[in-house]
Amino acid sequence: VQLQASGGGLVQAGDSLRLSCAAFGGTFDTYAMGWFRQAPGKERELVAGISRSGGSTYYADSVSGRFTISRDNAKNTVYLQMNSLKPEDTSVYYCAADKLMSTTVIFTNRNRYDYWGQGTQVTVSS
Repeated sequence: VQLQASGGGLVQAGDSLRLSCAAFGGTFDTYAMGWFRQAPGKERELVAGISRSGGSTYYADSVSGRFTISRDNAKNTVYLQMNSLKPEDTSVYYCAADKLMSTTVIFTNRNRYDYWGQGTQVTVSS
């Protein structure tokens, strides 16, 4: 499967952005999906994940209550709604896909994810 992320940009603290990740060439609903981010000099971290069915979600503590992950399996797309953005959210954001049998499980280990999008830059100014 190929993943194409979009929606990044330059915003001010407190603003919102919605990232989208479109999947091509695979059976989208056989993948759990994750949004990762990586700032310069830091490791890539999972900020949000969603199960194949969409019924289970995971959020890193740093974004819980501000970010919402969702998916539309009919459109082969996963979204990340980011509200109340902070300067520390500045990163390159990547979507990734983890092929699973389970419809409810989400793994947080980035090594589980086999397919990655190209990344989209989010910059939050103070």
